[in-house]
Amino acid sequence: MSDSDLIKLYSHRILALAADIPHLGRLTNPTATARRRSPLCGSTVTVDLKVEDGRIVDYAQDVKACALGQASAAVVGGAILGRSRAEVERARDELRAMLKDNGPVPSAPFDGLEVLLPARDYKNRHASILLTLEAAAEAFASAEAAAQESRA
Repeated sequence: MSDSDLIKLYSHRILALAADIPHLGRLTNPTATARRRSPLCGSTVTVDLKVEDGRIVDYAQDVKACALGQASAAVVGGAILGRSRAEVERARDELRAMLKDNGPVPSAPFDGLEVLLPARDYKNRHASILLTLEAAAEAFASAEAAAQESRA
């Protein structure tokens, strides 16, 4: 990787997002929690969320990742409140397609993930970038499964 590639990859915008991640920390009484780890780089993200009426009403994230993973967490944290499981899963799938298959930028409200387009060429960074949405989707699925069990 050349110096100019590194500069492009870690742009000012990515570094600014990484420095200002919303909803950092943990919830005291989440509906569900999921932790995801990238085996390649060791990045981890733990997501806590509260779900009411099929929507995320509270959210927290503990992010231990590279600047790209942190930037992804920042964009997701800024857009995730009020979202349904389908919206979170769609964002995860669209981000994966953007990175791995040269797909389009994820649709609103997760279109801020466009900042990570330069990472397409760095496959070893994809897992870290995907962690937050993967953890959020997993936690949401767990919350819905728990809700169904309690109704049964």
